[in-house]
Amino acid sequence: MEPRSAAAAGRDFPYTARTTCYIEIHQDGRVTHGTDQETYERAVAGESKLYAVWPGEWSSHLFVIDDLDEYAKAHGIKHDVRRTGLAEHVHQVRWTESGDEQNPRSPYIGIEVSLECGCKIQNIDVFAAQMREQKGWAVATSVGWSSSSGPEGTTYSLRVRRKSLTA
Repeated sequence: MEPRSAAAAGRDFPYTARTTCYIEIHQDGRVTHGTDQETYERAVAGESKLYAVWPGEWSSHLFVIDDLDEYAKAHGIKHDVRRTGLAEHVHQVRWTESGDEQNPRSPYIGIEVSLECGCKIQNIDVFAAQMREQKGWAVATSVGWSSSSGPEGTTYSLRVRRKSLTA
């Protein structure tokens, strides 16, 4: 039985699902796992083959990762505006403190962010990396974030390390 094609599943393939396990088979027969830049580069160079196991309801399915470009975009190895909603430019950001901040000694603070450049946050990890590079912010990615839209645009509620806002 041959592995199924991830490319044939298209954008519906769960590249970043927590239940998807990646297996890399090297030319020398070694088997490793991971989703980092080096894994991608070895697969592109033909030094290894990349597979994914996707658990189904009654059994698991084996897929060959045959669209490495889509894999790289899903894992943030290559930037993808369609997935992230964020262009690769310096964002025009307007922010204010959330009105419901309860602990002034907390290392993190809630803020409301508007992107006046027209971008939309669809991936908090990519936004956090861009803000770290552009403004020195330490945006929390392990806690929830939300958005709300109105006539004035979309506002995002985030948690940011308090000291990084003044850096």
